[in-house]
Amino acid sequence: MPEIIIPGPEGRLEARYQKADDPRAPICLVLHPHPRQGGTMNNKLVYNTYQAFKKSNFSTLRFNFRGVGKSLGTYDNGVGELTDAAAALDWLQSENPAAKTTWIAGFSFGAWLSLQLLMRRPEISGFVAISPPASLYDFSFLAPCPASGLIIQGTEDKIVKEEAVSELVEKLNKQKNITIDYKKINGADHFFNKNLEDIQKKIVKFIEKNI
Repeated sequence: MPEIIIPGPEGRLEARYQKADDPRAPICLVLHPHPRQGGTMNNKLVYNTYQAFKKSNFSTLRFNFRGVGKSLGTYDNGVGELTDAAAALDWLQSENPAAKTTWIAGFSFGAWLSLQLLMRRPEISGFVAISPPASLYDFSFLAPCPASGLIIQGTEDKIVKEEAVSELVEKLNKQKNITIDYKKINGADHFFNKNLEDIQKKIVKFIEKNI
């Protein structure tokens, strides 16, 4: 899992990358939580999500948004961070021109950005959103949502209200040709510290069914 530097809109972006053996392997970009709240690509849940896709034989990339770790730039309220994610996806695609499919994944703030990127990049065919902050940010841009995916949420989350995530899932599942697999983790808080292995297994299982 070598440390790499990729080009971003504000300069270098620090990243970790695992290339699959098969040149046609699918690709996935994993986005981390809020930079102002300690979010980095080394967050345990981000790491476990990355590992789930790696185990599923994806070429997988995670990186630090601008101003985090060795990445250049400063926090930009999600606007610049979305362009960082787009640049990271561009790099991942350039490294894997024969990839058969493209997925996106994110945790919390990263889930919000991953779903925005989903709307902008028609080649993305699947997603995993963990604790999407539906009680904190507007998700009305998912109209219509262009791909099916997996959403995971803890029932005891004090940062993102489970009810708001359930409502989002309900709205998305009413859309034509869209299926959201919603996994509630009973007793889990926002960070899922006791549920990391379980979440990794749920992601792998979802990938196996949908790849």
